[in-house]
Amino acid sequence: MARNKQCYSGIGGQAVLEGVMMRNGSKYAVAVRKPDHEIEVMTDEYHGFTQGKLIGKIPFIRGMFVFIDSLVLGLRSLNFSASFYEEDEEKDGGEATPQEKGAADRKESALTVVTTVISFALAIGLFMLLPYYITTRIKAVLRNESVLAILEGLIRLAIFLIYIISISLMKDIRRLYQYHGAEHKCINCIERGKPLTVAYVQSSSRFHKRCGSSFIVLVMIVSIILFFFIRVDHPLMRVLLRILLIPVIAGISYELIRLAGSSDNLFVRIISAPGIALQRITTKEPDAEMIEVAIASVEAVFDWKAYLKTQFGVELRDEEPENGK
Repeated sequence: MARNKQCYSGIGGQAVLEGVMMRNGSKYAVAVRKPDHEIEVMTDEYHGFTQGKLIGKIPFIRGMFVFIDSLVLGLRSLNFSASFYEEDEEKDGGEATPQEKGAADRKESALTVVTTVISFALAIGLFMLLPYYITTRIKAVLRNESVLAILEGLIRLAIFLIYIISISLMKDIRRLYQYHGAEHKCINCIERGKPLTVAYVQSSSRFHKRCGSSFIVLVMIVSIILFFFIRVDHPLMRVLLRILLIPVIAGISYELIRLAGSSDNLFVRIISAPGIALQRITTKEPDAEMIEVAIASVEAVFDWKAYLKTQFGVELRDEEPENGK
């Protein structure tokens, strides 16, 4: 059942601890392989800053808010998946009362906000300000402003790659990258018009142009271009400019990743190439059990059978062959 056609499905997601989160519009699901090997699926709705709101329809403005929504929802999903690996501690403390559960939910919401703010601060410091500081140390030797602007961007990209490669050596992160691969494979499977079975998912690509990894690479590239053309002389203004331009960089990068997700022309393939290359690190081949988890997450928020019928004219028989061909 191989198909050359590819149709945008509108679903996306991310890997979590021993699981996968999938989102379709305002509805999302988190499927987790629990310590007893059963699959637990939680479904909920998340509207955030952009879902169904005017700001979510304004090009170049919506990108920063979509990024914040993704970060908040990602942390919420990670907290849910991590909760299954804290069960022993909870059992020791007995059953929580409704008041205690409410307090725990409020605490978790507050912790998500604090974590989001800290994550932004660390990201700005590590990927925006540190490269600038390093280039100021070099400026006494290399006085060409154009070369310094490019060098700053390359240092930023190098720091990011060193970070990604370093954490990929950790066993838990490698499993996370396998679930990341399972997420991509499921989306590619249905967007290529194939039934969402383990065999078909296994035969699908683990690389996808709408990946968050690709978004981060685009942020790096767009920042190099903007900082090359937008310059100020005062050191303090340079630092401030790098912070103030973050929403602009995110906005441009988001529009490019949206274009990549719905088109397949030469320009799209060129801008997608660096992100696809990075996914060779940030995604790994999943096993069958990981794929089952990803499928459960997709099916909780997306009617893939109706999608295949509408977009590809595929009406499945009662029993679809498990051959992945």
